[in-house]
Amino acid sequence: MENLISNFAEFKELKNIDKSTMIGVLEDVFRHHLQKTYETDENFDVIINPEKGDLEIWRNRIIVEDGAVENENQQISLSEARLLDPTYEVGEEVSDQIEMSSFGRRAVLSLRQNLASRILDLEKANLFEKYSEKVGDIITGEVYQVWKKEILVLDDDDNELVLPKSEQIPSDFFRKGDAIKAIVTKVEMRNNTPVIILSRTAPEFLQRLFEQEVPEIFDGLITIKKIVRIPGERAKVAVESYDDRVDPVGACVGVKGSRIYSIVKELRNENIDVVNWTANTSLLIQRALNPAKITSISLDEAKKTASVYLKPSEVSLAIGKGGLNIRLATMLTGYDIDVFRDADEEDVDLDEFNDEIEQWIIDAFKRIGCDTAKSVLELSNEELAKRTDLEEETIEEVVKILRAEFE
Repeated sequence: MENLISNFAEFKELKNIDKSTMIGVLEDVFRHHLQKTYETDENFDVIINPEKGDLEIWRNRIIVEDGAVENENQQISLSEARLLDPTYEVGEEVSDQIEMSSFGRRAVLSLRQNLASRILDLEKANLFEKYSEKVGDIITGEVYQVWKKEILVLDDDDNELVLPKSEQIPSDFFRKGDAIKAIVTKVEMRNNTPVIILSRTAPEFLQRLFEQEVPEIFDGLITIKKIVRIPGERAKVAVESYDDRVDPVGACVGVKGSRIYSIVKELRNENIDVVNWTANTSLLIQRALNPAKITSISLDEAKKTASVYLKPSEVSLAIGKGGLNIRLATMLTGYDIDVFRDADEEDVDLDEFNDEIEQWIIDAFKRIGCDTAKSVLELSNEELAKRTDLEEETIEEVVKILRAEFE
């Protein structure tokens, strides 16, 4: 039984269970056993000293005349009481200690199992409550196991946390023992066990990283209005300052990018564009398409669409590699953005048509000195076919695309 109590003391040390809760659970377990054994626990005192691991059980019985005992658990005969103390009289109360050994081996085993079960339930409840309060917070843990669909992470108290594959940045690579940062996204009960889900792809993760690196955000001088991400690739962060003396973009980026560098590194070199927030939709779209410089913009507020006109040299910048820039601009502004080449432009570089014409065909024209649309249209189809060695059908298709640009 001493072993039972010492195990509980060790558990308290590991899981930070407060003293009153520990005493309550222990007393509860033993009182439950007393009720099963003696039908009631009302006349028992359970005394626990959690510091030493001591536990004593005392039974209180009323002294009655010899032969008048009706309930041996609650009454004791005068002659039996006087064996304990010759001065006892009828009507007085006798307290005698119940030895643990009297419970029997099977009962002790049952007590141990019951106690272990209660401890486990308490641990689960504490864990659920602790992490329910941490949803939205960054935690740093240690990678314990790496599986195909998820990573098992241990926190400072060796609690198990889960980082699913879907919540990992595509270029994330972790080994057992690595330190890992993530945000707590949700805590749920599965089969009566709390499961703590982490994420490195949630916009809130990027927001918390900014709060850690930029004191002005943490102090409330700068507010992050919106974050959109394509994890591991690119993100746009719209910020606003409540103090005219504070440049929100400059503060977030830091001197020579010092503040944003550690965030980019944590996110596996995810490119982060920080833009000034504005309630002016046209201006916000313009800023969201940065680094492209737009010539003009037309909005349809009812349909939430925007037609943006740019010089041909700016189109590829607006769209971005793999269309990332325009996708994120759409996500940030809430407007579907269509990009158009400025019709007033005299000529257009052939590379601007690489979304309609395959690059190897463009390269064939450039090799014969035709690197703009008009330089191609100035030559006949026969001359182009002869010089480039391209199929006539290909030449016709290219010419058709280029002419449409100037119609």
